[in-house]
Amino acid sequence: MVTLSSDSRPIIGRGPPLGARFFFLAVFSVVVMVLDHRGGYLDTTRQWLGTAVNPLYAVVQAPFDFFSWLTSSFSDRSHLRSDNERLSEDLRVARVKLLQFESLSEENRRLRAIREASQGIADRTLIAEIIRVDVDPFRHRVRINKGANDGVFREQPVLDAFGIVGQVTRVYRTTSEVILISDNEHAVPVQVNRNGIRTIAVGTGDIHRLSLPYLTVESDVKAGDLLVSSGLDGIFPAGYPVAQVLKVERDSAETFAVVEAKPLAELDRSREVLLLWSQKPAAESDTPVEAKTTKPAVVKPAATTPAASAPAQKSTPADPPPPAPVREELLPEQPLPQATPDTDRPE
Repeated sequence: MVTLSSDSRPIIGRGPPLGARFFFLAVFSVVVMVLDHRGGYLDTTRQWLGTAVNPLYAVVQAPFDFFSWLTSSFSDRSHLRSDNERLSEDLRVARVKLLQFESLSEENRRLRAIREASQGIADRTLIAEIIRVDVDPFRHRVRINKGANDGVFREQPVLDAFGIVGQVTRVYRTTSEVILISDNEHAVPVQVNRNGIRTIAVGTGDIHRLSLPYLTVESDVKAGDLLVSSGLDGIFPAGYPVAQVLKVERDSAETFAVVEAKPLAELDRSREVLLLWSQKPAAESDTPVEAKTTKPAVVKPAATTPAASAPAQKSTPADPPPPAPVREELLPEQPLPQATPDTDRPE
């Protein structure tokens, strides 16, 4: 049995009156605010309270973060990809122009040919992608995705953002074959950027090494010298970086020094290369001197006939030059030759 208390006072009337409670709490709040404002005693407490409430903030913010992530995932990817390709192409062209400017600024008045080439890096440039590499370790050839339909021609210079890569050797309708400067069948005229000494850089079959076999032991060349194209071959414009000298060995008993250089182009890593249409002299530079100085045949009026005068008209210097042999180089699409077994390769 439950025994009831004998206290018959109402429940609301127990304890301090409400007015006293309000007054006490108000005075306490004012004191706390004054202390916090004057001395900053509650900063630590406020930091702990903020840390405790952070999980609640994360839960409340989660729906908004999820909606933002979902919206960005469905953005226009094709638009972003086209912008990326355009900016990458602009960057490569700008880096090539920067290399040309630096080479010209270092050579200054010493190299007139390079200063003439500085008027324009090229009449036209085109980015091409390497789509295939020759599997034969003794042939440094690659296939690019640009051909005669894009205006590519034989012996066209090929660069990347760091230096000379090679030149076009075969032209097809939609693709072309490029020989790298490291191929043992390739050579490029170069000169030392420090003093202008001219020589020839020959491929060694090693993609990281070129040879300069025609420098005598008295030649002023040393490790670290920059080699740039001289432009004397009529293929590569003057002043483009080619390689950097790595080793120079001189033997007084020998006539030539052993000089090795490292190509500056990323021959084994580049996926995109730059094709150049450099300024080229008019077609008369390819016309033989004899054709320019040939005198027209003297024909007597009495014996002149239409059939006899026809050869004289063909031999006059006013005839137009023969068409460029670009179309003669067009070949059907063929795969790059595969590596032959070791038994077929000479020792």
